Amino acid sequence: MPGRERSFRVEAIVMRHSDWGESDRLLTLFTRELGKLRVIAKGVRKPRSRKAGHLEPLTQVSLLLARGRDLPIVTQAETINPFTPLKDDLLLLGYASYLIELLDRFTIEEEENQALYRILADSLMRLSDGDDAFCVLRYYELRLLDLVGFRPQLFHCAACQREIQPEDQFFSAEGGGVLCPKCGAKLPGSSPITVQALKYLRHYQRSSYPEARRARIDRGVAREMESVLQDYLTYLLERGLNSPAFIKRVKNLKARHAGG
Repeated sequence: MPGRERSFRVEAIVMRHSDWGESDRLLTLFTRELGKLRVIAKGVRKPRSRKAGHLEPLTQVSLLLARGRDLPIVTQAETINPFTPLKDDLLLLGYASYLIELLDRFTIEEEENQALYRILADSLMRLSDGDDAFCVLRYYELRLLDLVGFRPQLFHCAACQREIQPEDQFFSAEGGGVLCPKCGAKLPGSSPITVQALKYLRHYQRSSYPEARRARIDRGVAREMESVLQDYLTYLLERGLNSPAFIKRVKNLKARHAGG
């Protein structure tokens, strides 16, 4: 934490909160200055609390924190961006929760990473502004993997290091990326990946967001890209994520309502 000052300011996104004592809340934040951080917000469960509205999950805030005996205490809170659309639509809420959950699983407390903070804030803004969710999520996944040191190898065979040719290949989560047909056929657990899915994964990995969002991707290829990345993330985390199941339930519910 900054020096030994009695108080310090952070810019943060509220990841989640839980009740603490009779009227307080324990907040988990992802801050620009300190990475993931737990703090106490005193009295925010009281009906007249002025800080409560600024400290809801999926809110970008500026906070003044005071050093507490165990955890920092929130003394001032000001909303930077409430990301209101993300809280008013169940599907957007699911997508935003996925971004938060993924970041939470890959990070530890008090490890500064301003690039991670920026990609989270930018991605929440993009969802809030109505950008295509597929593009926002896939771009976020690949950037996060870069930033936490698990960039998948997509341009050379992860086993023999030969340059990948423009043909169908294999992908191995255990191997850390794409495998040429010869190596992929030998490695248990590797799965086929089409040349089109690999092409767009590469494009997302090496492009800026404005360039990535211009790509027009066939629905079947999009599903394949999502499946490849989900399998890789699940392997790295050694367990599944909760938010994809919520997203699936909401999509099914919307489909039933649309069908009458």
